[in-house]
Amino acid sequence: MTSPDDTSTPGGGGKPTQSIIEGVAHHEGVDVTEVEPPAYEPLYAVINPEALDNLFRTATGSAAADAHVSLEYAGYDITVYGDGRVDVADPSTGEIVPDHVDE
Repeated sequence: MTSPDDTSTPGGGGKPTQSIIEGVAHHEGVDVTEVEPPAYEPLYAVINPEALDNLFRTATGSAAADAHVSLEYAGYDITVYGDGRVDVADPSTGEIVPDHVDE
């Protein structure tokens, strides 16, 4: 059983919101701690981070497999999938940084 505080995805990944920040940091060539105001808009200005993490924490079965949420943040096209994957795409180059990038 998972704890209410555990917002990892059913596939075992971390929080989708953390993966979004990591992907943006990778594209920008900065440390994840630098993806914060004032240099970057707060993620909560674009989407409710707690709701996004909870949505994918609780998604199960075929509904989870088909679920996805797309948004734009910091100039990147972001898609969070029900299996826990988070893709951060640079629309100017087409480069996609998938979740859990090895640096």
